[in-house]
Parts: sequence; C-alpha cells; structure tokens
Amino acid sequence: MATAAHTHPSDIDFYYWPTPNGQKVAIFLEEAQVSYRVHPIDISKGMQFAPAFEKISPNNRMPAIVDRQLDASVFESGAILLHLAEKTGQFIPANPQGRIEVLQWLFWQMGGLGPILGQTVFFRHYASEPVRLAIDRFTKETTRLYNVLNKQLADREYIANEYSIADMAAYPWVLQYAKQGISIDDFPHVARWLKRIENRPAVKRAYTLAEAVRPSQMTDEQRKQLFALQKQTA
Repeated sequence: MATAAHTHPSDIDFYYWPTPNGQKVAIFLEEAQVSYRVHPIDISKGMQFAPAFEKISPNNRMPAIVDRQLDASVFESGAILLHLAEKTGQFIPANPQGRIEVLQWLFWQMGGLGPILGQTVFFRHYASEPVRLAIDRFTKETTRLYNVLNKQLADREYIANEYSIADMAAYPWVLQYAKQGISIDDFPHVARWLKRIENRPAVKRAYTLAEAVRPSQMTDEQRKQLFALQKQTA
C-alpha cells in the first residue's frame, strides 16, 4: 500500500500532508493502484516553503507530484487528478460528454467548494478573533454549495454518474461537514454519497496513509500556529 510500490518501482513521487487536498490525490493513487513513494511535507513546520519543494510547487502548497516517467512535476490538486486520470485512463470518461460532466464538477470543487469550505472552517475555528460578518458570509455560501451537491446527487450515486475524480476531489472537503457548521441530516443525498465513498477499500487505505504520516490530529492551538506561520512566511 502507501509507500510501497504496487507492481513496479515508484512512478510517482507524492509530496503530501493529510489535508483535504492531499487526501484527494492519495485516494486516486490508491484507487488506480499507481506505484508511488510518499514524501511528507509537514506544513505545521513550514516544509512547504523549503527551496527544494518550491521548485516542484511554485505556489508553496502541497500536494504536488513528480511523474518520473515524464520527468515532470505537477502542482495543484485538481491538475494532479486530471493528469493522473489521463495518464492511467481511469476515473474520467473517454467520451466527450462524460468528460465534460466530470471536468465541470472538478472545477466546481476547485473554484468554489474547497476555497469556501476552507474559509468557513478557518473563520469558525481558527481565526485569532471572531469575525461575525465573515462567519455568516462563508457559512451561508457553504450551505448553498451543499444544497447544490445534494440536488446533484438526488438521482445518482456519484457526482458525475460514474465514480470519478470529481468525487475524489469533493469527498475530503465534505467529510469535514461538522467543522463547517453543517448538519448532514439536512442533506440526505450527500450523506448517502459520503457513506458510499467511505466504504470503498481504496479510500480506507488513503486514510490509513493519513494516520501513518500524521498519527495524531493537530490540536486547535497547533492549527492557529500553522496559520500564523503561513502568514509570516507567505
């Protein structure tokens, strides 16, 4: 699993920490059984700002990968998912209509769901002082996005009909619904979808990897220190 190759020497160097964006790529690598080697990037220690990592990820964010077969690096989790899907021919439809369906929901996650939910969690839990306007604004938009997803899942098992990189992108973010102030019972189709993905063996392996890399969850105080570090070094 995880750090060991599945069938070949590692094709992918995976620069990773167990955040929602990191988990997206971990899920894909396990689902597609791509051979990979993990390089932990402990963001609580500022490892994302190391010059060697910056050459791979100019935005100083993980995850990132190096595709050894192409001798190329890829940063941004959505770009990584798309690259790996095209490389392996898995979890993205070959037909144009199906491909468009997956891509629009992948971009929806990258441009809206992830950033908004991330801000919601930050202002609800980790800001140095409460900012009511920000909490209300982001919580309201989070609720709207959950309604969008709930409607999309009303008549299908997965976001773009078949299980795809769209689901892998959204799942780790939606999994944090409680921190976002969301009652999942209000979104029954989303709740059903969460359970379905949670039960996939590859997803379980991806979260086992998370526990292996970071055995204990960061405390709230450590998270506040992390946000302060990012502000200082950005």
